[in-house]
Amino acid sequence: MKSVYIHIPFCKNICSYCDFSKIYYNEKYINKYLNALEKEIKKRYSNEIVNTIYIGGGTPSSLTLKELEKLFSIIKIFKLNKEIEFTFECNIENTTKEKLSFLYKNGVNRLSFGVQSFNPKILKILNRKHNKEQINKVIKLAKEVGFQNINADLIYGLKDQTIKDLQKDLDEFLNLDINHISTYSLIIEDHTILKNNSYENIDEDTEYNMYKLINKTLSHNNFKQYEISNYAKNNTYSSHNLTYWNNDEYYGFGLGATSYLNNYRIQNTKNINNYINGNYQKSKNYENKKIRMSNELILGLRKIEGIDLCLFKQKYKISLDKVYNINNLLENKKILIKDNHLKINPDYLYISNDILVQFILD
Repeated sequence: MKSVYIHIPFCKNICSYCDFSKIYYNEKYINKYLNALEKEIKKRYSNEIVNTIYIGGGTPSSLTLKELEKLFSIIKIFKLNKEIEFTFECNIENTTKEKLSFLYKNGVNRLSFGVQSFNPKILKILNRKHNKEQINKVIKLAKEVGFQNINADLIYGLKDQTIKDLQKDLDEFLNLDINHISTYSLIIEDHTILKNNSYENIDEDTEYNMYKLINKTLSHNNFKQYEISNYAKNNTYSSHNLTYWNNDEYYGFGLGATSYLNNYRIQNTKNINNYINGNYQKSKNYENKKIRMSNELILGLRKIEGIDLCLFKQKYKISLDKVYNINNLLENKKILIKDNHLKINPDYLYISNDILVQFILD
């Protein structure tokens, strides 16, 4: 079974931190883009059973009802698992009850909202256009329509943010009474508004204290951390994102989307005109066994449960400890082996990148 990611690049507002493939919403491009998307899917999809679908962006909820109808008519081509997880990304300011009802009636069973913050000061820096009242109203509408599996994204680690600010945001997120929260420390990426405006990073100590506050607050409110940035109640983990972290195969359709199929990493073009003209692919790179094992390590250790050592050996016909020198990290208790899973010690999870570098160097 495969997972499918579909990228909708259109935005009515460009967030200051976003480096994803996106363009301003323009009606003249929508139909052309959806036509190209349909052609790409028909050309590349091989009729496998689809286990998860994730429609992201960009801003998928920027589409009108008519445009959503066309999008969903296109994706009827997929053969769906009866227990499919079907996620749709929404922005607060362009999500209506009509759109939510349409999504619910057409099989979407998980929503992911780009909330980011309730704080007007932070929202202004991030160039988000919603407010606290709108957030609460839209989440309430989603529940009234019938959605029970709801994620909200939270961004922290802005130099203008205090620990007190973050605590207030966490309290507001908890008041939403949702089952999944994704938390992201602000990264100032190239080619973003923040980067162009020379916005500075927060100091590392404050950022780490914020991370600890998030862990403490969410864990005390029945959220379980199952990946570095993700927390869920009642094991409502994102099956789609676990596809990435497990280094399993998936399709990526649309502008700038990435696929991982038959050991090839395929990157789509980020040029809207090239995509509309049918020149979908930018690059296709074969990943040999060494690269695949490295990716398995880098992605798998993002999960709190870590890497299943039996599955690793089954997949690559070699034990992980025969490939990587893990003795020093085990002795220093930076990594642990428990229930035949190799994982990063929770006390060192925040510096996981440093640990991964040691893996590669050793």
